[in-house]
Amino acid sequence: MSESIDRRRDALQARHPQWEPTTLDGLLDRCAREFADRPLVITDERTVSYSETAAWSRRLADGLAALGVRPGDRVGVVMANYVEFVPLKFAIARAGAVAIPFNYLYRTEELEYVLRQSECSVLVTMTGFANLDYLAMLDSIAPGWERGGGKALPALREVVLLSTDGRGREGVRTLTELDELGSTHPAAADGGRAQPDDIGDILYTSGTTGSPKGVMVAHDAVQRTGYASALTRAFEDGRRILFSLPCYHMFGYVEGLLGAMFVGGAIIPQTSFDPAGYFAGIDRHRATDILCVPTMTVALLEHADRERYDLSSVNALLSGAAPAPVWVWERARSELGIDEIVTGYGMTECGGAMTLSLPEDPLERASSTVGRVKLAGVAGLHDRDGDLAHYKTVDPMTGEDLPAGAEGELTSRGPTHMSGFWNKPEETALALQDGWVRSGDLGRVREDGYLQVTGRSKELYKSGGELVMPKEIEELLTQHPGVSQAYAVGVPDERWGEIGCAWIVPEPGAAVTAEELITLCRDKLARFKVPRHVLFTDAAGLPTTPTGKVQKFRLVQRATEELDA
Repeated sequence: MSESIDRRRDALQARHPQWEPTTLDGLLDRCAREFADRPLVITDERTVSYSETAAWSRRLADGLAALGVRPGDRVGVVMANYVEFVPLKFAIARAGAVAIPFNYLYRTEELEYVLRQSECSVLVTMTGFANLDYLAMLDSIAPGWERGGGKALPALREVVLLSTDGRGREGVRTLTELDELGSTHPAAADGGRAQPDDIGDILYTSGTTGSPKGVMVAHDAVQRTGYASALTRAFEDGRRILFSLPCYHMFGYVEGLLGAMFVGGAIIPQTSFDPAGYFAGIDRHRATDILCVPTMTVALLEHADRERYDLSSVNALLSGAAPAPVWVWERARSELGIDEIVTGYGMTECGGAMTLSLPEDPLERASSTVGRVKLAGVAGLHDRDGDLAHYKTVDPMTGEDLPAGAEGELTSRGPTHMSGFWNKPEETALALQDGWVRSGDLGRVREDGYLQVTGRSKELYKSGGELVMPKEIEELLTQHPGVSQAYAVGVPDERWGEIGCAWIVPEPGAAVTAEELITLCRDKLARFKVPRHVLFTDAAGLPTTPTGKVQKFRLVQRATEELDA
């Protein structure tokens, strides 16, 4: 396998002998010239080629310019993985504007916050999705939004609708009408060219520790990350990547769309995850690669009907966002026939995934580490042999550098990292220091260059003046045969400042009690680490981001409410 992987990497590097910075629309145009008739987006309803996508994006860009969108304006997008997302995304770049793809699962209060905080002037939104009514949300947030955002959203001038449920709103333009407007105003966007180092996206963080923050990343930055993914994973020419992870997130956007474009590949986006949907998509569209988080990978392995589908085309899997035991990868290899399995780590502030295990690595590395810094070649750091980023650890309290191999807060620098948070100078100053982005994650950089993540510095809490690391407690609790998942958090306490509380997801059918878990901790841990309270929930009750990360700050809120009650 390694010889084949080396050949594919060599071919990709030969295709890109030097890095040529360009804008996102410039990338699309370059690919449209090279791969004109190849499919770029494949869905059950429609397939769109590179040249068709480029032409579609030009019309939409001209339509946006005719609406008054100017360079630097911010255009919000609330859209699931529909085919229209791709040309619209490149159209915003072509108009010189900044794209803000919002989380389309936001509830009213969350959507109101990001719309106001981002100060977007145009919003393109679905009418409804997954029992969410975006028209009703806008009615609640900014009554009269059909004529502008008013006092509630003073920057908002126009809303454009993608009807996903047959509805519309009188007097509000549709995405089809925006396309038609562009057709009657050809070249309207030609004066709005951006530069490769200009901000192309504001991507809101998942919010695992508080309110979302808008991460500003440049056109060139996300392309370097996408190229590094293709190089590290050794994409073959024409790779087809199937995923349901949202394109508003770095996972679907960079690991899927942008990565595929560097080899003239295609994406097969799905609007929601369903194991049978994945299998049907692989079968129908001959996908060669799938993107997952570990819970999705397990669901694929456990689905009873997979034998009904022809899965012979798929041989690659990227499963990120959380660790998984090695048996998951072993079963994916033996039962799904996937022999190129990688996992990774990163954050929006760094430009997405900065590390990946290599497809030629032993499976143990995909379980015990989060990979090594991506190979980026000409797109990477010249002083780091083409690595995409440079990682080190610092003391989470003082910020001082730690010795090589020491556990501490992971911090990194590189050409893909953010320029800051939109309209949040104080948070930017805390996260971005002397060109280094502080991750908030605890871990170490091994001697072989592979990273291990051991916890979150923001999840540390002090009980009676003593610092507690939740991961140590969680690892102990999950060794209990009746515990499936464990999450330790600190909750406010008048006497101790904070006290520990453990949230437990029991194994199905297990009769585990709080008393025996606290006893286990007393037997194995220092007294100040022992949680005072144990609360139970099921897996469905865990608050998570769309990429499967548990939002511990919400567990703190729930624990505080329950304990107060």
